[in-house]
Amino acid sequence: MAAVVRLADVEVGTELPVQSSTVTRADLVRYAGASGDFNVIHWNERVATEVGLPGVIAHGMLTAGLAARAVTAWAGDPGALVEYSVRFSRPVVVPDDALGAEVVVAGRVAALLDDDRVRVDLTVTSGGEKVLSLARAVVQL
Repeated sequence: MAAVVRLADVEVGTELPVQSSTVTRADLVRYAGASGDFNVIHWNERVATEVGLPGVIAHGMLTAGLAARAVTAWAGDPGALVEYSVRFSRPVVVPDDALGAEVVVAGRVAALLDDDRVRVDLTVTSGGEKVLSLARAVVQL
């Protein structure tokens, strides 16, 4: 499957559609089961606060995955994502309520590269705070 977005259709500054995802405690349970990461900071409020966290936090790789999904949705092909990196700068705190936490992903094409590739820089926030820094993807168009 080839990327739906074509190189001819993008330039430096092209913005990706903003994607918003809600993460609930139930999502954390499902992610723990899928990933095998049952660290108690992802489900136990008492332990999370005892170790200095503001509350139960989402798995970092779940947050990174949500950001990657915004890129692959834009490209139209998950296989078009050929490089991806992030740094975790702030945890996504997931309250024990029906609303959960919102993770918002915005991106823009930052560079046109060789071989029909583009670099996309991402801004990933939750609760108005940046949760990933240096989030970058290289996409084959």
